Order: sequence, then C-alpha cells, then structure tokens
Amino acid sequence: MAEAAALETPDGEAFLGVERSLAGKRWRLRLADERAALMLSQRMEVPEIVGRILSARGVTPEEGADFLDPSLRHYMPDPTSLHDMEAAATRIHKALRDGETIAVFGDYDVDGATSCALLLRFLNAVGGTVIFYVPDRMAEGYGPNEGAMKTLHEQGAELVITVDCGITAFEPLAAAAAMGLDVIVVDHHEAEPVLPEAHAVVNPKRLDESGELGHLAAVGVAFLLVVAVNRVLRDEGWYGEGRPEPDLMQWLDLVALGTVCDVVPLTGLNRAYVAQGIKVLAGRGNAGLVALADVAGIKEKPGGYHLGFVLGPRVNAGGRVGRADLGTRLLSCDDSQAAREMAAELDAFNQERRAIEAGVLEAATLQIEQAASPDPILFAAGEGWHPGVIGIVAGRLKERFNRPVCVFALDKGEKGEAKGSGRSLPGVDLGAAVIAARQAELLINGGGHAMAAGMTVAGDRFGELKEFLVQRVGGGEAGAGIPVPELKFDGALSLAGATQELVTLLERAAPFGAGNAEPRFVMSHVNVAKADVVGGNHVRCFLSDAGGGRLKAIAFRSLETPLGQALLNNRGEALHVAGRLRDDSWQGRARVQLMIDDAAPM
Repeated sequence: MAEAAALETPDGEAFLGVERSLAGKRWRLRLADERAALMLSQRMEVPEIVGRILSARGVTPEEGADFLDPSLRHYMPDPTSLHDMEAAATRIHKALRDGETIAVFGDYDVDGATSCALLLRFLNAVGGTVIFYVPDRMAEGYGPNEGAMKTLHEQGAELVITVDCGITAFEPLAAAAAMGLDVIVVDHHEAEPVLPEAHAVVNPKRLDESGELGHLAAVGVAFLLVVAVNRVLRDEGWYGEGRPEPDLMQWLDLVALGTVCDVVPLTGLNRAYVAQGIKVLAGRGNAGLVALADVAGIKEKPGGYHLGFVLGPRVNAGGRVGRADLGTRLLSCDDSQAAREMAAELDAFNQERRAIEAGVLEAATLQIEQAASPDPILFAAGEGWHPGVIGIVAGRLKERFNRPVCVFALDKGEKGEAKGSGRSLPGVDLGAAVIAARQAELLINGGGHAMAAGMTVAGDRFGELKEFLVQRVGGGEAGAGIPVPELKFDGALSLAGATQELVTLLERAAPFGAGNAEPRFVMSHVNVAKADVVGGNHVRCFLSDAGGGRLKAIAFRSLETPLGQALLNNRGEALHVAGRLRDDSWQGRARVQLMIDDAAPM
C-alpha cells in the first residue's frame, strides 16, 4: 500500500510552501515528530500511517489501544464525582417511589432533543410518570421561562429536570421554586459563580468542578445521570419480578447523535460514547432513528458523518423552522408508522430550512462584504431573518471569512429585540464574551460555550453590544486575539496512494470530529481532468496526475468561491488539492472519493 509521504516541515514553515491557499488559509503539517510517530506504530504494531495520525493527535503508546478501541468500561467515571449528582439521583428515586409526575424540559437542538428523549425512555422504562416540554424558538426563546414552569406545574409536575439548558435561568427557576417545583438542572454550558435556585445543579462546567468532564455534551451528562439513578434504583430494590432493569447501552445511539451534533471534542468519554453508539445505531433498534435514516436514504454502514451531516440537521429542522418538540417526539417514539410520519415531516422541514438559510446567507454575505470591517469579529443583522437559521448562517460565514461571526434577526414588532447567534474559531472564547455582556447588563439573555453562543438584545442597545464584543475579542479578554487561519494536514499523497486499503486503515482512528480531526491529505501536483456543477452549488471533478492516477472528487458549496471557480475553469494548470478520503459505494462498487476542502496553485 502507498503510504502518505512523510514530509517534515520545519517549525513555522508552511506545508508545501502554501502561505495562502484558494480558501485564504496557511497550510501546516500536523505531525511535529516523525520519530515519535514511528515509535508509536512499532510499539502498537500498526501500519506507519496509523501511527502518524495517532501521534499527530497527541496519542501516546500507552493510550493507543484504548484510543483505537474506546470502551465505556475504560472511560466511564463514577457519576457521583460530579457535584449534586447524588442529590439529583436521590430526588428522582423519590419521585419514582412516590408516583410523582416528572417533567423533562429540553432544548430544541439535537443535543437537547437527544437528552430529553434519553430521559423519557429511561424514566418510562423504570415505571415513571413523565411528561416533557420543549420551548418554541420563536415565541419563547432558549431555556426555561416562567410561563413554561407554570404550565408544567398546572399539569401536575412536582419535579422538573432541565436538559441542555438552565444554568443561567435565574429568574425562571426562582419562579419555579416559588410555585413549589423542585428543579434539577442538567447542563453543560458555561456556568457563573452564582448558580440558579434548584434542588440540584449537575454541570461539569460549574466553577467548583475539576473540569475533567467539561468536554461532555448535555446528552453525555444526562447519560451519567441515568447511570446514577439506575444505581440508586438497583440498591433500593426497585427491580424485580415484573420490573426488569433496563439495558442502558441500548440508548447510546442517542448519546452518540447528540455528542457529534454538538461538536464537542471526541476525546475520552465522548469518544467511547460515539464509538459504542454508532454500533448501537447500526442495530436499528430506535424506531425514530430508523425512520429518519430511511427517509434520508442512508444505505451504508452509519458513521460519524451520518450523525453530524445527515441525521442531525433533520432533527434540528423541527426546532429551527417547524415544531420545536418534533425531534424529541421522534427520538422517543416506538411506533414505526408514527415514526415514519414524523421523519417525513422533519425531512420536509429540513428542505424548507435550506431554502430559508440560502436567502439569509446571501443577504448576510453581501452585508459583510460591503462593510469590509477590520474588526476581529464580524456582524450581520436583518429584519425578517428567521431566528432558526442564523446559527447555521453564522457558521457558514465564519468559514468563509475566517473570523468569528454573529448574525442577528431583528424583530420588527413592538419589542424591538434582536436575537443573535455566534460561531467562533479555536482560541476565541465567544461564550465567555457573551456571558460577560450579560453580566454587564447589555443582554436580555445570553450564554453558550467557546465555539458557539446565543443572545437576545434590546434593539436600542445593539450598537453597544457590538462595541463590547469587539473590545472583548480584540482586546484578548475572550482569547488571544484572532489566530491566523490555518488548514492542517497528515501528509501528501499521489493519486495512486488514495486506495480503499488506506481508507480502511484510516477508519481505525474513527470516530472523527472535534478534537479528533478526520485525516486530511494533499494530492500533490494534480490536474483537473473534468469538472461540472452538481446539486446547484457543488463542484464535482476528476483529478489526474503524471503517474496515470485518477480520482473522483467533490467540493461542496463551492460554486461561487475561488476554490470552485479554480476547479471549474482549470486550463491544465497543476494544483495541490487538499481533502479527506471517503468510501464512495455505488451499485455495489466500492471506490474512493476525495472530499475537497481547499486547493493551491503550484
């Protein structure tokens, strides 16, 4: 098998001399120590390319076996190592024992929907009386609100569990306490020194936590809660004749979906969650996920890509442009026919979301280009923009302009509020900046984490907020300024080296995602043999080289970018083309395809 070229690049030098690619990025080689990589491959008895990839991601020989075969047995902590976990589990046991109605209050994104569905499935399985509530994005906004707490109280709830929200819901949770509701907060967003009024606050990002589990998505924290409650139930003799103990592993497909879609680092426990969850997903035991996979046309073995880019967007679509609770209903459904109907509805919402997103993206892009702002953080705002798509648009703009971006939907009504969503770059903690803005009383509501944040601001304070965030980011308080945009690589390949065998070897390091980047290579000195437009704005092409190699490739959403135009209008000029290798199965034939990320002229 042709190995990736082991090209050493001195510190500070651009890989293959590319200082500015067609995407405006500086290319860098990931691997810093060739000798360490060779030693790792020898000690682990794995091919050199696998050793190079693991070493470039900081994996040591001692960690290698667990990294390649991540198990919950190895990575699972004692759930009660988190503050308030024991109190939360004990209170849930009491609610089950006394026949109380338990309400689960979830967020409308994938992490929230999977967290909510996980708790619904568990509590129903152990004989609980459970209801749930997902707020409407447009009418209620993010997180608990007093009206929702009142509704749950009127429905007979005595205990409310918030998932993927609640850590900064001070007033709504104080109101809930005044009503006599006990609240357990299960969250993973940035916490403040003062915690909300609640029976228990379980959040690995509490300031009094060690931080070891701070990389978990909310659904990962929720699974730890399920483990803790199950342990209490077992110890208290809850299980027996007529009430079997549930197999918690059956719900890891939900945990994997929420973890991947929330773009948290796929390291440690998260890596085990996703690796094991993908195996559960392949077993097709969740009627909702089966229906969603079928409507999306997934025929092959599922992987991280399907979670993040096929299933996740459809679950999200309900909260963005449709019915906020539809994702939770689907993922907690056991009726195959009902699941198929809900999956079809979500698929239709997803198509609608794409159309709305395209319009907002076009307007926001034009606005930013015309402003030509030198600020370290970019802003776009418009009346009538759908709040459900501004986060996706912010992410697209961040990739295009290589700067953190905040996009706001301006309310044309009497309130005059602006709802915003931001996406950031590594090294710039946008969540901390937004929390600081809320503490400075510039926001009606706001929070998030380093890479993403949401906020609501009064229209007459919008200008102040922009100035504040520019100062926080530019002054280095939220991060060390804006880093130079870079694209990192695992080596260079000839087209002949892009084989099915190599793809199979690379899969040993999966699942890929944040914190464990999918291997990326440069196809060096290649020509574009043929190129055309597919799907409206994707560019498909065939690459060739002097050695007679040929490789199918595609650059998604690239038609109107310098990359897409260079591929379409290539007149025989040699290029370095960068991307990730994937299986391309069609009509039973297994081939390799390059997912193009970037390119640079020779």
